[in-house]
Amino acid sequence: MFHKEGHRIILAAFFLTVLVVLGAEHLIPVKWLGILLQTAAIITFVLILQFFRNPKRKTLLNEQHIIAPVDGKVVVIEEVMEKEYFNEKRLQVSIFMSPVNVHVTRYALGGEVVYSKYHPGKYLVAWHPKSSEDNERTSVVVKNPVWGEVMYKQIAGALARRIVNYAKPGDIAVQGSDAGFIKFGSRVDLLLPPDASIKVRLNQHVKGGIDIIAEK
Repeated sequence: MFHKEGHRIILAAFFLTVLVVLGAEHLIPVKWLGILLQTAAIITFVLILQFFRNPKRKTLLNEQHIIAPVDGKVVVIEEVMEKEYFNEKRLQVSIFMSPVNVHVTRYALGGEVVYSKYHPGKYLVAWHPKSSEDNERTSVVVKNPVWGEVMYKQIAGALARRIVNYAKPGDIAVQGSDAGFIKFGSRVDLLLPPDASIKVRLNQHVKGGIDIIAEK
């Protein structure tokens, strides 16, 4: 199953791959060069398919839990001063996605979307300390009775040039459901209440919609 954000790209890549394979077969007299081009085209197409894959995940709904919004590696667990919305200290957990990870963004908790804002910006590598504030990003706040308000940020990386955010103020977020997509290497920050009990460790790999990041 592939994410809807990749349908056009996959279709275009398929036709381009077919053209390259047929063109190399009939138009390039040097056999080894034709095979090389065909192989490169097929490998590129397979990489595009794996990037836009959207595996089904069965999320166990639990209001006491904050679940991983994306697949990737935990690169930051620290207390920060959040200046955009809360203007107070928050626990930040950041998950870095490489190009080989699933890039679907899922709601980490259920509740009402009370804030959603897009910020244009730079394209620093996603693990850079300043990427949370300087890079192109979206900020979304979801409110529920157990956690109060929790923010997550979709942050573009050095390769990412398009962030897709479906969350709009007034929407009802369902934990584990599709909240957006980030194309080609990126990061998601969770800004949690200071009393959250963190259940992950640095460099741990997590699965979006499945693994528990924090609990009350």
